[in-house]
Amino acid sequence: MQTTDTVLMIEPVAFGYNAQTAANNYFQIEQRGRDIQEKALQEFQGFVTKLQQKGIQVITVKDTLHPHTPDSIFPNNWVSFHRDGNVVLYPMFAPNRRVERRSDILDTLQSHGFRINKVDDWSSHEKNEKFLEGTGSMIFDHDHKIAYGSVSLRLDEHLFKKFCEAYHFRPVIFHSFQNANGERLPIYHTNVMMCVADRFVVICLDCIDNELEREKVQETIKSTGKEIIEISEDQLQQFAGNMLQVKNTTGEKFLIMSQTAYQSLKPTQVQAIEKHCEIISADLHTIETNGGGSARCMLAEVFLPKN
Repeated sequence: MQTTDTVLMIEPVAFGYNAQTAANNYFQIEQRGRDIQEKALQEFQGFVTKLQQKGIQVITVKDTLHPHTPDSIFPNNWVSFHRDGNVVLYPMFAPNRRVERRSDILDTLQSHGFRINKVDDWSSHEKNEKFLEGTGSMIFDHDHKIAYGSVSLRLDEHLFKKFCEAYHFRPVIFHSFQNANGERLPIYHTNVMMCVADRFVVICLDCIDNELEREKVQETIKSTGKEIIEISEDQLQQFAGNMLQVKNTTGEKFLIMSQTAYQSLKPTQVQAIEKHCEIISADLHTIETNGGGSARCMLAEVFLPKN
């Protein structure tokens, strides 16, 4: 099953620009002002409300002031929750993101009736400067057991292959780039350039510069029977690749994205998506600008079995 009806979201208490992640996240722009946290919290709450109104189950956990974790609003990088009851903890590039891993968050999920059989901790790879940032760096096609990964400082190719072997995914490895600082630089997370849904894939093929790699990714998607909905590099810069499909408690499916992403789409692209499911979009401007992540990054899918 590609989609879940439950997501974990972390409510920000001290959100802001993170200089440690800006080293290779070219989407981040530092905004000055004391009201950044306040605006981010408003956006967060508005987003949660929109999801809940559609019948999607949202488990929210409040961040802590200490240690200071400006990026905690993006939990999908440090943890993933699997159908077999496994919870995976991931090695993170930025030292101040490593302290986002909190065992009390796992306790919260258990208190909501979810079963955790095993915590599989990969964070020791940080010692060797090898990183694999969860469903930011890996995009799963659960139905076909395929994992797409764009190599960057936040996705170590060897570690990705090792993970795929352990979790029985077929790895599809490629390199994707964006124009930044007058150069062609690696995209920091795969989930800003592609989104895999149940019957379609939204992807920026133009950012896969190597023709053979681009063809391999296209062929793999086609072999699964999913429709390819292409976005441009300009739309990618507006977070149009950073989307997630979820369902509600009655099984209705939705594609979640930010208002910025939605406004960048052409009518034909919107129609192509709406053939398959309804779109939910939310204003996440402050979070996107300072954090360099968008709607998908804020959602950790919960696939865990229920007790």
